[in-house]
Amino acid sequence: MSRCYDVIVVGGGHAGCEAAMAAAGMGSSVLLITADLNGLAKMSCNPAVGGIAKGQIVREIDALGGYSGLVTDAATLQFRMLNRSKGPAMWSPRAQCDKQRFSATWLKTLLSCSNLTFYADFAENFLFENQKICGVKTITGAIFRCKAVILTAGTFLNGKMFIGQHSFEGGRIGEKASYGISDQLASFGIPTARMKTGTPPRIDVRSLDLSRLPVQEGDSNPERFSFLVVPSAVQASGHQMNCYLLHTNEKVHDILRSGFDRSPLFTGLIHGRGPRYCPSIEDKLRTFADKDSHQLFLEPEGANSPEYYLQGFSSSLPLEVQLEAVHAIEGLENAVFFKPAYAVEYDYFDPQYLYASLRSKVIDNLFLAGQVNGTTGYEEAAAQGIMAGINASLYLSEREAFILRRDQAYIGVLIDDLINKGVDEPYRMFTSRAEYRILLRQDNADFRLTPLAHDLGLASEARYAATMSKMEAVNRLTGLCYSTKVRADAVNPLLESLGSTPLSEGKHLVDLVARPEVSLSELIDFVPRGTSFSSEEITSAEIAIKYSGYIEREKAQAEKNNRLEYIRIPAGFDFDSLQGLTIECRQKLKKYKPETIAQASRISGVSPADISVMLVYFGR
Repeated sequence: MSRCYDVIVVGGGHAGCEAAMAAAGMGSSVLLITADLNGLAKMSCNPAVGGIAKGQIVREIDALGGYSGLVTDAATLQFRMLNRSKGPAMWSPRAQCDKQRFSATWLKTLLSCSNLTFYADFAENFLFENQKICGVKTITGAIFRCKAVILTAGTFLNGKMFIGQHSFEGGRIGEKASYGISDQLASFGIPTARMKTGTPPRIDVRSLDLSRLPVQEGDSNPERFSFLVVPSAVQASGHQMNCYLLHTNEKVHDILRSGFDRSPLFTGLIHGRGPRYCPSIEDKLRTFADKDSHQLFLEPEGANSPEYYLQGFSSSLPLEVQLEAVHAIEGLENAVFFKPAYAVEYDYFDPQYLYASLRSKVIDNLFLAGQVNGTTGYEEAAAQGIMAGINASLYLSEREAFILRRDQAYIGVLIDDLINKGVDEPYRMFTSRAEYRILLRQDNADFRLTPLAHDLGLASEARYAATMSKMEAVNRLTGLCYSTKVRADAVNPLLESLGSTPLSEGKHLVDLVARPEVSLSELIDFVPRGTSFSSEEITSAEIAIKYSGYIEREKAQAEKNNRLEYIRIPAGFDFDSLQGLTIECRQKLKKYKPETIAQASRISGVSPADISVMLVYFGR
């Protein structure tokens, strides 16, 4: 137990797994402390990965050399590309997963890493020396020495669960909470507060009448998350499991309202703020009192499991109220619960006390990632995990931190929002949070990030070469569209079949691809012989052509705004000495210590006039 590790990762959730693999992949010796090796990256809520903006994040993690995409592909039960009817900036991959296979695949992945060691236990507190963490002590008395710590404790710090008037300690049902760390870090001056999340009941599908429920099928040609050419589970098997659509009704709502006087959410037992965009069913009834129905989804949790997840029905109402309300939903009249819905309240730390590297501004060698920073969702946690793992290794080797800008990745938007705007409710990523979302598409994450991962040593030479080859193919195909001319008589039958205006004379392929009703895949036979392209390459080239004006405009805007990113504020700068700043601005700048003018501009309370003053001073 006396061995000293470079990095200790506390917590084996989605953030912890990515952090451990990233730090170890960059050469650091890593110890992962987690209570259950068979519950790594446990899907304690919906066993699904991706969705709006979240799918883009997972593809970015994959492009950086992370593993969430590969693990998801190996465990996929159903795949859907959401928002196909909208522009490509909105396309978002989503996969329903087998949660047991997901955890098992993560364990296999972690075990394959030679720099990584495990210890199954709960961390109790940190050991300090000269204001730095020098070790971790567990509840069994084990002590491990280290040079840096990545804390990824999820919902377990002082976790407390609620079902009606019943409350009990735990990070999720059946698992103990963790105590000691919150109070210890708070004593160093890191602000802590409470948040709340919840989960729906798990239902035995054998007790349901699925024949009465509308089916939600997967895509007919399912894609995968990883850019590596490894078939996903559904691509390999050719089989996808169905999900189902349901709706609440007035009877369901009346039953739920009858339990409001025993809801810990409304009686004051729960103090933490819940997620605005994933509210409990009782929250929905209060917020949308005029609605007589809410949509729900019934989704499988495993290929060989009868356990189904009732998405949209998270609750902390009493068990008997939950059961009666579920029985009033069509098709669920005889539903049997495997476990009830419950809420969990837990500690988190103010992310504005972090640098963009996710290193603490208070404790030099402490990194934090995941729900301890006030986020919600597997994808947001995993994104922070890989960034914390990368930066912990860079910190130990005294190299410059790896920071992604807002125009480089959704991950950059996520971390920038956390450290500059803070959180007062669980943070969830949406495409609307990204001002450069046409640049941050799910299809080009490898072009944006794999070269950076290669420089870090997380992307192999083979992967880098494959990415460069794909990029060259897309550029070549785009060039052919600009240079290849087609005769009107040759292409008009196709245009007429697509409902597109026929040509009176020959045009270049690019003129046809630019039409919204025409796709490049339908015109690919007009590309000169001797060239062949994959479906991914064709899609990327088509997007580059159709949206070239928007892409160039966003690039220009990003380049203009990024000038502020390179004007640095010296560490320890005395803001009181800078005349012209408002009192509120000085207070905020001294409290949160931004590293650049751009970061300062995104802090609430810092006005454009304040930025002008700083630009005059630091810009010179």
